[in-house]
Amino acid sequence: MKDLVEAISIPALLINPEARIEASNGDARTMFGERIEGRHYIGALRQPPLLDAIELALATGAPTRAAYLASDARGDVTYQAVITPMADHGAGHPLLLCFEDHTAKQEAGQMRRDFVANVSHELRTPLTAVLGFIETLRGAARNDPDARDRFLSIMEAEASRMNRLVSDLLSLSRVESEGRMRPTTLVQLTPVVQSVKSTLATLIEEQGTELQLIGLDEGYAVPADADQLGQVVSNLLENAIKYSGRDKRVTLRLSFQEAHPMIRGDAVLLSVEDEGDGIDPVHIPRLTERFYRIDSHRSRELGGTGLGLAIVKHIVNRHRGRLQIDSEIGKGSVFTVILPVEV
Repeated sequence: MKDLVEAISIPALLINPEARIEASNGDARTMFGERIEGRHYIGALRQPPLLDAIELALATGAPTRAAYLASDARGDVTYQAVITPMADHGAGHPLLLCFEDHTAKQEAGQMRRDFVANVSHELRTPLTAVLGFIETLRGAARNDPDARDRFLSIMEAEASRMNRLVSDLLSLSRVESEGRMRPTTLVQLTPVVQSVKSTLATLIEEQGTELQLIGLDEGYAVPADADQLGQVVSNLLENAIKYSGRDKRVTLRLSFQEAHPMIRGDAVLLSVEDEGDGIDPVHIPRLTERFYRIDSHRSRELGGTGLGLAIVKHIVNRHRGRLQIDSEIGKGSVFTVILPVEV
């Protein structure tokens, strides 16, 4: 029986009919300590839901399940303890406890719930505004041309916001669906950057931004999806231009580095540097989360959907690259995309 328990590939314990832990495998000893064997299961396991399930299985001989919460170097871990009597039925038999790690499943479920809640919230606000203005235009402002024009202008802005959100959601969905398909077509970066610059020309002029492009004459190329790479450049440049403020300088730099430690190979680095307010270090690890905003009000005023950096992260991951964010309060930020030059 001890050999059987040791061979199980997940944490496992064997509890004898006297309610003591008779055997354990290496993973279980890592969880509960090297001296787990010989102890009474109540003193060793302690969590009431699991103790109740074990007691029920010992009394009835029927399989049971219970949640077990633990922690390790990754943080909190959620296990599903599967308690199986070592006989077909009846009490008085040893119990085999196997701990299945359900952390990823729990996190995925929470992400789905958060995602639905966030999308609902993001759509509800502009929809409520549009419906309110429609009601006003049908009533009090029916014959007021000035009010009508003002309300129609606001409705157009809210509708555009919803359109941007839906467009970003579709982009995110496409990128996720292609996440396992690594691009192999060699793409020149200079034409991609120049195309994005032309697309953002109006925004650059409105903001009075001095856009400095460095390294475009070097002819760097990487295996990539040109459209998605253009989306990365566009999102990073647009964020830098908008959040820097008026009459600031934004620098886009292309460079090459041999044996980059983050990808363990030669890489092309595409960095976007701004002169904005900078980002508090506490926010940096969460910037690429969906709908995460440092300043929600400012982000919405600037037309942000909260999905831009999440899209950037997924595209960079698809290209087997890395996204590095460096920032200091009062000194601006640098977003660097590190792309491997070989498939």
